[in-house]
Amino acid sequence: MLPRGRPRALGAAALLLLLLLLGFLLFGGDLGCERREPGGRAGAPGCFPGPLMPRVPPDGRLRRAAALDGDPGAGPGDHNRSDCGPQPPPPPKCELLHVAIVCAGHNSSRDVITLVKSMLFYRKNPLHLHLVTDAVARNILETLFHTWMVPAVRVSFYHADQLKPQVSWIPNKHYSGLYGLMKLVLPSALPAELARVIVLDTDVTFASDISELWALFAHFSDTQAIGLVENQSDWYLGNLWKNHRPWPALGRGFNTGVILLRLDRLRQAGWEQMWRLTARRELLSLPATSLADQDIFNAVIKEHPGLVQRLPCVWNVQLSDHTLAERCYSEASDLKVIHWNSPKKLRVKNKHVEFFRNFYLTFLEYDGNLLRRELFVCPSQPPPGAEQLQQALAQLDEEDPCFEFRQQQLTVHRVHVTFLPHEPPPPRPHDVTLVAQLSMDRLQMLEALCRHWPGPMSLALYLTDAEAQQFLHFVEASPVLAARQDVAYHVVYREGPLYPVNQLRNVALAQALTPYVFLSDIDFLPAYSLYDYLRASIEQLGLGSWRKAALVVPAFETLRYRFSFPHSKVELLALLDAGTLYTFRYHEWPRGHAPTDYARWREAQAPYRVQWAADYEPYVVVPRDCPRYDPRFVGFGWNKVAHIVELDAQEYELLVLPEAFTIHLPHAPSLDISRFRSSPTYRDCLQALKDEFHQDLSRHHGAAALKYLPALQQPQSPARG
Repeated sequence: MLPRGRPRALGAAALLLLLLLLGFLLFGGDLGCERREPGGRAGAPGCFPGPLMPRVPPDGRLRRAAALDGDPGAGPGDHNRSDCGPQPPPPPKCELLHVAIVCAGHNSSRDVITLVKSMLFYRKNPLHLHLVTDAVARNILETLFHTWMVPAVRVSFYHADQLKPQVSWIPNKHYSGLYGLMKLVLPSALPAELARVIVLDTDVTFASDISELWALFAHFSDTQAIGLVENQSDWYLGNLWKNHRPWPALGRGFNTGVILLRLDRLRQAGWEQMWRLTARRELLSLPATSLADQDIFNAVIKEHPGLVQRLPCVWNVQLSDHTLAERCYSEASDLKVIHWNSPKKLRVKNKHVEFFRNFYLTFLEYDGNLLRRELFVCPSQPPPGAEQLQQALAQLDEEDPCFEFRQQQLTVHRVHVTFLPHEPPPPRPHDVTLVAQLSMDRLQMLEALCRHWPGPMSLALYLTDAEAQQFLHFVEASPVLAARQDVAYHVVYREGPLYPVNQLRNVALAQALTPYVFLSDIDFLPAYSLYDYLRASIEQLGLGSWRKAALVVPAFETLRYRFSFPHSKVELLALLDAGTLYTFRYHEWPRGHAPTDYARWREAQAPYRVQWAADYEPYVVVPRDCPRYDPRFVGFGWNKVAHIVELDAQEYELLVLPEAFTIHLPHAPSLDISRFRSSPTYRDCLQALKDEFHQDLSRHHGAAALKYLPALQQPQSPARG
């Protein structure tokens, strides 16, 4: 949902104060915009005041500040100037800024989101993101930006696979692989009418308004086409270790994590032929690139130094293993971009790394919903669907007792599909994906579920940005979960007071990749043999090919936190007879599963058909293209029941499987169940949703929907669990 009201603005202000406080605590409270000359003497003001302004006391072991300015007499590699020079004019108000990023895979996609958060936090201009992605990253980021609905942000995608042939001939030892070379082909890959672009690595974080970086294009001479910050290590000097032989570079060389490109000038200069000829020549004597595109950029600049415009060091503070970045930030009044350019990323060794890490983590865990703010001084085309959404929200009556239900139904949640690395299952004609949803308080169920279900799973998790990182660490720390690449986790970011249970189910269902799905809940453990049994049953029953059916998996429950899970139907019946197991909701809501006919199931040797009845909510296996869940049902009550009604209305047979079972484990009641039980208003609102559901059912199915009217008019019992 798009943001409204003051609390989100206050959240942004709180983050700003936090960043200032971090700098104050770590760097001795000197957050003023002044420059210290050699010897520690305070110089005249004249720096750019910025949100992140760390000050490191001068260290006698560091070379003097003159070694970091643009003085040609300072010696090779001494061209990293501070940000205290003449300030360029800001870009025209509301000018559209173009940013290009190469991104591939699941992990890189998460990095891009943190980078974009930092840009959005400080930006005052509209942005157009040009994303060169593989299929995985495109699926993730396209869904994310579509559901994020950030005003004044356009996103264009470019197929990385189409660019691979242009760079695949270059041997590259860098961990980024072919994708690390693709910045070389941006002048030809991006639209011909695009003249200027900022190019960023995925591992950079902004600490300032990106328009200030864009403004540095004004410093380019008529021949300069590439803006870069000097490399903040001795890599290109060739003295890091014995027999170290880097690619040629101008002095200390340049880092390509942040680039300003005049695309128009590069095209006119014959950039493609230029870099190809240089790379081919150098590869005659060098085995491969070590730093991907950066090596080739530097070799070209060595040969054509007039192409480069040196940028102030604060626009690319590099935290590599051998970094000399302290020479920059010890003299700067504020930092603009932090670059985690070590393979170790946040684990890099640096005496000030805790400050930089905390800054990065602030954006990593920052609530992205707060960044949906409009640029009021820059009118722009609203994101797709945003106008209709605002109109629908405006029509809501805040005095309506069911206002929060109505508002939650209209909420558009940010969705990050395949949050963790995922390997799609190989295509099999009768394969089944377990589909479920959960929140943070059910994470402990995941390991047991993985032990019980060896097949693919699609799980939607309802989390905050901070909880998403806790979930990431939880999976990484679990050998059971970390070993499962066939479990797809989809994060739906939390917003609103009610649990959007059916929206979560629909996200997980939409991302399932097998022909069939087992629609379950996270607090159920399936029989150990269920995955294989379901696949065999689907084939034997001809499900999908000629028979429209939903296979019912009988549900049971235990009230004990520890019990011996049955390995067969015989063992389950023994536990049922001993009172260790019960049919699901036997004590609280037996009608929810009574039509399964458990007495018949005890003796059944073959699947049998049952009829729909009021409030029936079994767990079923259906084709992947089955009807979606009705998203109006939020919180507790009727969310699964409505789905079974829709299946019955669309004439799905209900077939109970004789050897299948799943068992519910005990847990504390959710907040929504507690509210349902204690609040008559909550139950009245649920009844209103049921009435509206039947009206829609009648419109879609005509007189056939009359069958369901008595069930819909039954009052909800507060005892129901």
